[in-house]
Amino acid sequence: MTMHTPTTRISRVLLADDHTLLRQGMKMMLDPQPDFTVVAEAADGAQALDRINHGDIDLAILDITMPRMTGLQVAREVSQRKLPTPMLILSMHDNEQYLFEALKAGAAGYVHKSMADRDLLHACRAAVRGEPFLYPGAMSTIIREYVQRGQANEGDRLLTPREEEILKLIAEGHSGKEIAEMLFISPKTVERHRANLLEKLGMKDRLELTRYAIRVGLIEP
Repeated sequence: MTMHTPTTRISRVLLADDHTLLRQGMKMMLDPQPDFTVVAEAADGAQALDRINHGDIDLAILDITMPRMTGLQVAREVSQRKLPTPMLILSMHDNEQYLFEALKAGAAGYVHKSMADRDLLHACRAAVRGEPFLYPGAMSTIIREYVQRGQANEGDRLLTPREEEILKLIAEGHSGKEIAEMLFISPKTVERHRANLLEKLGMKDRLELTRYAIRVGLIEP
């Protein structure tokens, strides 16, 4: 009687991070594993979304802060399009806002970059099994941030996805006309969104918006 050894299913992974060294580090971690192979890399969110759209990615690892589109924006778009690819958000931020935003956007898990060497493989395997993953310190972070949020006004939670998108582009230095062309909307619509952002966040100019975008992780300093 011939015995058949079950074969390990190999998951095809997309790495999306604008830092080449970080992508290389993750690739070196995943490729030697029998159940993962890195088949694609992206240096910005738009590239990542385009690659996921092809339909041949089993797991997407998305940095939360990338040019053109953030990891959260990519995750939201993938979820809205009902694409089946599981996603992990990779981030330096360990606050409740990003944890919940990542899960609400449709990500299977949230991995802190400082713990990636310990947590990434566990997170990847959980994601392809359809299970959630949060880094071990997440619960204490959630509790701490929940208490702090009750003592402060979190204006950023009032932003719509479109306002967040425009805030990112403003902070990256694009003009109103450039933003209008990129998003296929009118300059007047861009200006209206800009005015709404200033009012909601209690700010007075582009500089303050840029500082805010850096603080919440939409762009890097």
